[in-house]
Amino acid sequence: MYFAFGIGRRALLQLGFVLLALLLAACEPVAMGNGPSINPSKPIPVALLVPGGSGNAGDDIIAASLANAARLAIADLDGVTIDLRVYNTAGNPEVASQMARQAVQEGAKIILGPVFAQNAAAVGNAVVSRNVNVLSFSNNPAIAGGNVFILGPTFQNTANRLVRFSVGRGKDRIMIIHGQDAAEIAGRDAITRAISLSGGTLAGITGFELSQQGVINAVRDISREVRSSGAEAIFLTSGTSGALPFLAQLLPENGVDPKTVQYIGLQRWDVPASALTLPGLQNGWFALPDPQLNRNFAARYAAAYGSNPHPIAGLAYDGIAAIGALAAQGKNDALTRAALTQPAGFIGVNGVFRLLPDGTNQRGLAVATIQDNQVVIIDPAPRSFGAGAGL
Repeated sequence: MYFAFGIGRRALLQLGFVLLALLLAACEPVAMGNGPSINPSKPIPVALLVPGGSGNAGDDIIAASLANAARLAIADLDGVTIDLRVYNTAGNPEVASQMARQAVQEGAKIILGPVFAQNAAAVGNAVVSRNVNVLSFSNNPAIAGGNVFILGPTFQNTANRLVRFSVGRGKDRIMIIHGQDAAEIAGRDAITRAISLSGGTLAGITGFELSQQGVINAVRDISREVRSSGAEAIFLTSGTSGALPFLAQLLPENGVDPKTVQYIGLQRWDVPASALTLPGLQNGWFALPDPQLNRNFAARYAAAYGSNPHPIAGLAYDGIAAIGALAAQGKNDALTRAALTQPAGFIGVNGVFRLLPDGTNQRGLAVATIQDNQVVIIDPAPRSFGAGAGL
């Protein structure tokens, strides 16, 4: 699995969502590659694999929200018709594989979903011989590659954005503080790579047992290491549902002053909203999707369905946006790997994004801080992948 990131929900309306998908796709030539041939003048069969039917109420909520978001995206397309067919996977890899094969037999030219990494990997294997690509909602890069792409925001993308911003602000000696579990270790490694790529300096790495007592036991030693390392910034991999609240309280109490050492977060700090009151996070930095586009989507979704979208629902919109943008070019190779990985990318409800040849993605993110318990954008999300876009 993975999904150790937070995604927020907002409200507002209008901004012209029809253009959200179509504006960037038209400027890149598409070459033939791995993927099916389509008839762009006819409805394009798209299979949406969701975790419904597992008996878990939470999975059913996710499934409904993803399907709703996909339908909202379809309604926004201009000149493209999508034949969306929804398949329940029960959150099970074997069922997901079976549904994927059935979807392809029934004509699906591309698969959108599933959510969980193990399911997505199984689906990719199930349809690879049928020359069908998979746009999974996972954010786990371990499953990306071949015919499987991940739409979920990755630690590497977030780390790259924040480290580059930190170095640009003169905070280039960065120490990493991480919990000792698989997700936070993956986050640690992403930050380490980002520091190397950006020309920053790794001031040190220190970990702790991922529990309240683990933080309490380790915080004095961690604080001592930060002070002796000469770090100008500390990069925290923990999120608000994990160790972050304890670190935000105990590190300042043990001499790591946020006024002199820049705090940076790999995960969202604005979810839940109560996290904005944590003293140690004031003036810290974190990344988030384009807030305006996010608010517009949440408001349109609520107006259409009478409830807020699930935090990952926007990924379904983004997937349909990409498919629709490519199909609008009128080419029969619109769903090949070469087309999906066009450098210009796409725009969806989370902002500008593009799929990379290794199956991962790059997303344009804003850099935010917390001031007076409020989120303040200090470097806006780019709206394109052009030179100087701040990615």
